[in-house]
Amino acid sequence: MIPFSDEELYPAVENVIEKVRPSLALDGGDIKLLGVKDGKVFVQLQGACVGCASSGNTLKYGVERQMRIDIHPEIEVINVPIGMENQWDKLANEV
Repeated sequence: MIPFSDEELYPAVENVIEKVRPSLALDGGDIKLLGVKDGKVFVQLQGACVGCASSGNTLKYGVERQMRIDIHPEIEVINVPIGMENQWDKLANEV
């Protein structure tokens, strides 16, 4: 169990997003933080990352790995599909 509230996690998550963003930009991609709920981080991969076969690896072994190193080993990152960004909080109840 993550010993931080969602409000406490948010700034730390933002810092990690800014840390990994340049790596994504090298390949024409980007990442947008949508929110944090129950220790889960909801993001949306953008640009060249959309539809890329490697986007799942980028999310798990790039973004999530960095958050687990910098913040907490149990943090989970979930990519919200294009068109569902305004419903990420509903997705949070499903995962």
